[in-house]
Amino acid sequence: MSGTSWSIEQLEVLLACGSNCFSSVGMLLFNKLAVQAFPLECCLVWFQLFFAAAFMLIFAFPYLHVGSLKDFVRWCIVVPFYCGMLLTSILALKNAPMSLLIVLRNASPLASLAIERFYPEPLRISPWMLASIFMMLAGAVMYVSELPTKHYQGIGWILLNSFIAVMDRCLQRLLLSKDQQPVDISKAGITLINNLMGLVPVGIAAWAKGELRELPGTYAALTATDKVYIGLSCVIGLSICYTGIWAQSLISATSFLVMVNANKFVIICIEAFGMHTKVLTLNQFLGACVSILGGISYGKARSYIEQEAEERKKLVPAKV
Repeated sequence: MSGTSWSIEQLEVLLACGSNCFSSVGMLLFNKLAVQAFPLECCLVWFQLFFAAAFMLIFAFPYLHVGSLKDFVRWCIVVPFYCGMLLTSILALKNAPMSLLIVLRNASPLASLAIERFYPEPLRISPWMLASIFMMLAGAVMYVSELPTKHYQGIGWILLNSFIAVMDRCLQRLLLSKDQQPVDISKAGITLINNLMGLVPVGIAAWAKGELRELPGTYAALTATDKVYIGLSCVIGLSICYTGIWAQSLISATSFLVMVNANKFVIICIEAFGMHTKVLTLNQFLGACVSILGGISYGKARSYIEQEAEERKKLVPAKV
């Protein structure tokens, strides 16, 4: 019976992580295309938030559950980081190639690991994990060393996006994981809160940047293809929000960030060989590969540590 239960748990993790990886790749790709067609980044994010909130209210209403006002208030702490992550990601894509965003984000598990030290149940750090982090950083240095100067502005947005993403995932991990301090809110409820409450700060940002004045003219100039890109970015945005919450409730924040980063190799290939929007030098391509392999290695090392921790927890009752 326990073996069957463990198999079901593994299947759920595989399905959640696989869905999120697919959504993550699609989100990065269609956000890049959407922001090129519709350069009002705050309005673009607002449309994505509105679509997701409306969808959850119309189609997922029976699954909305919020245990208490306290749980709602606790989760609202995540909303600014969620919105900030979306906005800075759009700005990073607007000012830098997707491959640069992928490579520099690979270093984010280092910050996540440091923050997780303050969790009630932090995991042990192994030499294998440290060696993998060194690989990720070395690959990033190789890539950036031959980066054209026109993309330097994008580095700042990427670093800010990585920091906000780490804070977002760590907070979500703390409030979702069963072994930390979980809130009593359904996944559908969390998705609604993230997107509905996010409409206010993103709307204020769009007004402050003067995007509302430019909106009618910019929208009128869109082609049918441009509207498809924007629509797909909204659909994938809803998917990545829900699957991100789902996956985050099953694995650690660090493992989640590694998983998201490691699957982006396909994006580098699409950008370099499919879209032809970025020509990679040999050193940059090798640096990207080293960084991604380091991320995969880190994920493997982390899984061993998590398994050890789980086994130790199972042995505690036996000793008592």
